Amino acid sequence: MRAGELREAFNSFWAERGHEVRASASLIPHEPSLLFTVAGMVPFMPYFLGEEVPPTRRMVTIQKCVRAGGKHNDLDDIGRTNRHFTFFEMMGNFSFGDYFKAEAIPWAWEFVTEVLGLEREKLWVTVHVSDDEAAEIWQTSVGVPPERIQRLDKDNWWAAGDVGPCGPCSEIFYDLGPELGDGGGPAHGGEDRFVEIWNLVFMQFAADGTGDMTPLEAPGIDTGAGLERILAVLQGVPAAWDIDLFAPLLAEAERICGKTYGADPETDVSMRIFADHARTTAMLISDGVFPSNEDRGYVLRRIIRRAVRHAWVLGVTDVVMPRLVEIVVDVMGDHYTDLVKNRQFIADVVAREEERFRTTLAAGQKILDEATSGLDSTVLDSNVLDGEVAFLLHDTHGFPVEVTEEILTERGLSLNRSGFEAAMERQRERARAGRAGGPTFADERYREILAQFGPTDFVRDAPSVADARVLATFDVPPGDGQDDDGPSDDLVEVFLDRTPFYAESGGQIGDIGTITGPDGSIEVLDCTYALADLHRHIGRVVGDGVEVGSLATAAIDDERRAAIRRNHTGTHILHWALREVLGDHVKQAGSLVAPDRLRFDFSHYEAVSRDQLREIERVANAEIIANGRCRHYETSMGHAQAIGAIAFFGDKYGDVVRVLEAGEHSTELCGGTHVAALGDIGHLRIVSEASIGSNMRRIEAVTGLATVDRLADAEDTLDSLAEMLNAQPDEIASAVQRRLDETKELRRQVRDLQRSMAASRADELAAGADDGVVVADLGDLERDSLRDLAVSVRDRAGIRAVVLASAPAAGGVALVAAVDPAGDLSAGDLLRDAARTVGGGFGAKGDPPLVVAGGRNPDGIGDALAQARAAALGE
Repeated sequence: MRAGELREAFNSFWAERGHEVRASASLIPHEPSLLFTVAGMVPFMPYFLGEEVPPTRRMVTIQKCVRAGGKHNDLDDIGRTNRHFTFFEMMGNFSFGDYFKAEAIPWAWEFVTEVLGLEREKLWVTVHVSDDEAAEIWQTSVGVPPERIQRLDKDNWWAAGDVGPCGPCSEIFYDLGPELGDGGGPAHGGEDRFVEIWNLVFMQFAADGTGDMTPLEAPGIDTGAGLERILAVLQGVPAAWDIDLFAPLLAEAERICGKTYGADPETDVSMRIFADHARTTAMLISDGVFPSNEDRGYVLRRIIRRAVRHAWVLGVTDVVMPRLVEIVVDVMGDHYTDLVKNRQFIADVVAREEERFRTTLAAGQKILDEATSGLDSTVLDSNVLDGEVAFLLHDTHGFPVEVTEEILTERGLSLNRSGFEAAMERQRERARAGRAGGPTFADERYREILAQFGPTDFVRDAPSVADARVLATFDVPPGDGQDDDGPSDDLVEVFLDRTPFYAESGGQIGDIGTITGPDGSIEVLDCTYALADLHRHIGRVVGDGVEVGSLATAAIDDERRAAIRRNHTGTHILHWALREVLGDHVKQAGSLVAPDRLRFDFSHYEAVSRDQLREIERVANAEIIANGRCRHYETSMGHAQAIGAIAFFGDKYGDVVRVLEAGEHSTELCGGTHVAALGDIGHLRIVSEASIGSNMRRIEAVTGLATVDRLADAEDTLDSLAEMLNAQPDEIASAVQRRLDETKELRRQVRDLQRSMAASRADELAAGADDGVVVADLGDLERDSLRDLAVSVRDRAGIRAVVLASAPAAGGVALVAAVDPAGDLSAGDLLRDAARTVGGGFGAKGDPPLVVAGGRNPDGIGDALAQARAAALGE
């Protein structure tokens, strides 16, 4: 059975048993404590945690997963074991309060033995030491001999965290045979011999953090079955590296290395790393992760550079990753069609990343070789590399510290990690902040509102609702709110059964307005989601406020909403225009939609030129002027994908989605608020474009009345300039150029005059020399003129040294020392103490005959000149 056949068999089996087949979620999870989707159940965490109501109680998925950073990190094991991969596919069936052990266990056995046809005599089962129920079902209902049912403790227990759902697990193992390890079953035998192919998690308890657990009212099932491991068993190969998903990649690795897979263990490790890392790289880039120095992008960069380094060690000088990711697309593209659409972009991204790294790899390797040449792996305390070297490699040459550690390990050495971390403290703090926290649990009171009253009815197209019922009100904890004057302790949160207020999401900020009852009102300052589909109105009490259970009128600031609508639809048109001008690789990476402006973050590998920005703006406004209709409607996710709707970064979508068709060309998923026709946007004006990180750009723009105001301000500025220049507005550029030319000529004349005056003054200063030394304060003479005068005086007959000072009108202090090059005095020695006295210094190298210094303290000029005089005359 090949990979495609296994996927189809798995989905079909569970669909026949009432499970809704779900496509894989993105590798970028919505859970903030995770860098990547690390298991099949991650997209369903809100259902298991009770934060959201599942749309159906039975689901089946084949989920893309990556474990390569943070708590879930298999990176160091890649290529050296038969069980670990950074990217893998987790097949899973899920029950949210529906069936439980009595159904899940027999169904799992049925699929493994009857659909897959695995020999029962080679299957072993483990259960938790406390789970007599599961053991009884395996033995009595399924017929597994008791001697092949083993009890484990921690290995057969799952928990979301210290608080929340948890429960025992039950796993199915396959015995690959005595040639791969000791017998005794999974509890006692060899890990390579007994391979876990199925894990049933029975979520039946809720932990309170103290060690106590209470049974859940609706226990659930979470199954994890590794597709790669099962394929290895089905295809009768000794390791998952030999399955059909990896074979083409290893064949390409052989061509790249010019070596035969299986001939040398260490070369085999490198080839497996090529295969594994190429899969992960292609999948992550296709899902919107780009190489960078932070968070997910850092992990991806480390993966690419780790593969490139292995190629380097094997003597491969050509780029390797583009060739490998092309094979990944060929192998995986039938199931993951986004890979095919993004084929060229993926190859371009990895090619640029690899080429950039290869240019620095040689220099970095040389530094590491030199730094380790004096280390001895056999002597304690002489086998540790200074952490500062690792920091230099990371900061200057782009070496991830883990790559440095890997190289050191291969040489029997280690790294002084604490020294590296001290040098990287600021970067490490940012990384920790990004990864801080654990699984979050919504406030119980929010869940109670959602359970009792259901989701908030969002009345999208009305500016007010006259009969909104107040479901609950709570005080906002101190510091948990923000008003115009900063943190406020007198805010409340209000929950309604229906509301016209848009809750902040998808980049669009929440509405403001009022909730008015019979005896008072709430001035709403913001609207957010307390839980999915539960609107939370945050505001300040006016009068007696509103009472729970009463009817109220909820009204938004409609003028503000209209401005937001213009900017939000403008964001979609800007996105389309960016892709038209820059290419289809452009993807949204974040946005802000406010009443006064819009901000759009997108993936792009270079700065956008002025001409490109002008063309983007022209294309966008041409589309707006065409005044195409905007159609905003709900449909199924499948239909949205079929018509090519683009999903926005960070938004979370269910089975039913909202699609915005903005004019003739832009079709995107979006739950925000929008104009009825593109002409309502008005003129879109790009205000700025800048980098916000590696391969990430940001554009800010305005629409509607904000554009009118901006143009009016610009015209006012032009009129003012025209008046100052005594010119017409269309003559400003030429008038400014004339003034610049005049200024340049006047400055030249001033310099010539100063030089002439300096020449005549040089004779005067030289005449007052004391033993060939001239020391003088020249008032506010400019620095360049001061320097020229010092040289002119020094060149007079009999002058050994000149020290001049001034306090230029531009500020600060200027000091100049000039000495006879053939004499015995040093210009630097004359100014060393004097410069410090005026709060400055100089950076002259060697012992030049002319030194110029600066300072900040004009009041110290007298003392500074006295010091210089004493130094020149030897006093």
